[in-house]
Amino acid sequence: MTITVHFLPDDVRVTAEAGEPLLTVAERAGLRIPTGCLMGSCHACEVDLDGEPVCGCITAIPDSATGKVIVDCASDPGW
Repeated sequence: MTITVHFLPDDVRVTAEAGEPLLTVAERAGLRIPTGCLMGSCHACEVDLDGEPVCGCITAIPDSATGKVIVDCASDPGW
């Protein structure tokens, strides 16, 4: 299933396949999500996926009934 991924705050949209790694999709969109451990322990790569915090390094694009998801990369004001 093809999903439209909308990255905020950059307002970048790219298509992805359900199950594709989030970091790969971000890279293809020309964006970089900061990473640390690449195992989900350090939370350096935490973003909001449809309003829920996730670790980008261990998250894949979910199936979406609407065919789109929103990834907010600026949810942490410390970055």
